[in-house]
Amino acid sequence: MEDMTRQATGRLSVETRGRSMQDVSRRIDGWLAEHAAGNGLLTVFIRHTSASLTIQENADPDVQTDLLDALSDLAPAGRRWRHDAEGPDDMPAHVKSVLTDVSLSIPVMHGRMDLGTWQGVYVIEHRDHGHNRTLTLCFQGN
Repeated sequence: MEDMTRQATGRLSVETRGRSMQDVSRRIDGWLAEHAAGNGLLTVFIRHTSASLTIQENADPDVQTDLLDALSDLAPAGRRWRHDAEGPDDMPAHVKSVLTDVSLSIPVMHGRMDLGTWQGVYVIEHRDHGHNRTLTLCFQGN
């Protein structure tokens, strides 16, 4: 039997609104559909050090608000950070990205991410102001 494994790579641009969590699940599933993905593995990587990725509940927006608040408690902007060249929210953003993820590995089944019923893929913007963030996507499978 011939190996039908293939690979597709690409990028998605995400405009953030400042400190927030943006659900990018539909956009990623759309990218998978454009590339006729079947079953395999998707890697999502964010190309920034002050934003991150997570898979989290997508039903109750209070979950995202509480998570953002918890991250702010763990890395507050008011602390005296040594690195403050880009403002008081810069170093806390770096700490928050270390505490979360910059890449995710997600199974793909029948052309869609195999997420749970209440799960979504989020870009977490840790800075106070919006930025243009870039995600690199790599699908391997059939």
